[in-house]
Amino acid sequence: MKLAPYTLTATEAVKAIASGRLSSVDLVKSCLAQITETDASIEAWAHMDAEGALAQAAECDRIRKAGMGIGPLHGVPVGLKDIIDTSDMPTERGTPIFANRQPSADARIVELLREAGAVIMGKTVTTELAFVHANQTRNPNNPDYSPGGSSSGSAAAVAACHVPLAVGTQTNGSVIRPASFCGTFGFKPSRGVISRDGILQTSDTLDQVGCFTRSLEDVALLTDVLGSYDQRDSCSFARPRPNMSAGAVAEAPVAPDLAWLNLPFYDRLAPDALEGIEAVLDVLGPRVTRMSAAATLANLVGIQARIHEYEICKHQAETFDGHFDDLSADLQPIVSRGRQISLAEYEDALVVKTSAQEFFEDFFTEFDAIVAPAAAGEAPKFGAGTGDPIFCTLWTLAGLPCITLPLLVGENNLPIGVQLIGPVEKDDRLLRTARWLQLHLAQAT
Repeated sequence: MKLAPYTLTATEAVKAIASGRLSSVDLVKSCLAQITETDASIEAWAHMDAEGALAQAAECDRIRKAGMGIGPLHGVPVGLKDIIDTSDMPTERGTPIFANRQPSADARIVELLREAGAVIMGKTVTTELAFVHANQTRNPNNPDYSPGGSSSGSAAAVAACHVPLAVGTQTNGSVIRPASFCGTFGFKPSRGVISRDGILQTSDTLDQVGCFTRSLEDVALLTDVLGSYDQRDSCSFARPRPNMSAGAVAEAPVAPDLAWLNLPFYDRLAPDALEGIEAVLDVLGPRVTRMSAAATLANLVGIQARIHEYEICKHQAETFDGHFDDLSADLQPIVSRGRQISLAEYEDALVVKTSAQEFFEDFFTEFDAIVAPAAAGEAPKFGAGTGDPIFCTLWTLAGLPCITLPLLVGENNLPIGVQLIGPVEKDDRLLRTARWLQLHLAQAT
């Protein structure tokens, strides 16, 4: 039976379009039909430009038929988190404060997507200012549950097959956690791989761009397109990026050495999540070294919070000063607390962050990756928050590449991801390890 185009992965769609077996217009029409059929119960989209998407797709088809050069995402639909500036549609940042905000220029990553031939479908729902207060999106696996946050719409749109690819951001756990809850692949590359120019700044130190896909190859495909040096971004590095696509299909020369750090806050894991991860660890057997983590690692959770809260109050001071009463009851106390953090406390936290980075540099001389939970378990009920980000905090603080694989199912038949964390700027090796893990687990079942 021939599959509907909206079910294709981006890698499959690229090949079908390049060969002429599928037109971009037909792919976009199929995705739009899926959105029309399912989004009333999911509400993944803050802004959908169907007419503009079809016009982009028609231009992609014209270019291919004319025999002109095509990019790595030629004709493939992509969703963008609604904190990423686009010159042709609003960017409202998940809050009425920025209702109808229309940027004059594209974010750097939008420029790169357009150059690669991607079709920008629209803007996916985010939480208020990409922080704690949830908006309307629901989990496509069961609308009674949350999709997570803050990249809620991006995760839900990919899980619901609205688009094969979506872009999100992570300052704490905002890519990995919703990917786990919705059952997609979620990837946050090393800090500095992807430019943040033209994206809402909540923390210059911690904000990082990531992606949602339905395959490991698609993770690599999208990240290779998005990665580039940008002198406007203080964290962007002027060095070659890891070749993600090569890593995602590479054979591991030897079985990788993995680590499991038993952190104090792992007592927050739900029983079904713990049982599932233990089963994965049992299959991996001697490939995993289990170790108790130093208490100082758990203390990094507070360091991340101090940096994040101090910096969002600094970067968004004008918004908070002018619209404090318009902020949610979830965000107001965080802003008030962040304003009480002194410069000395903030600078001390930055020193600790640097020491954490140095710790993990040494740690990964012995291990290829850390195995960890992606979230506490299944998604919480809708209205009960977006879930606990603590299982991502340490790795985000240190700027490490992280990927969650949709490997487990919980007691309510909802997805649970398993996270792998790798050494900084060796993202290709992390994807190679993720491929090895998938194959190893498949052979064991």
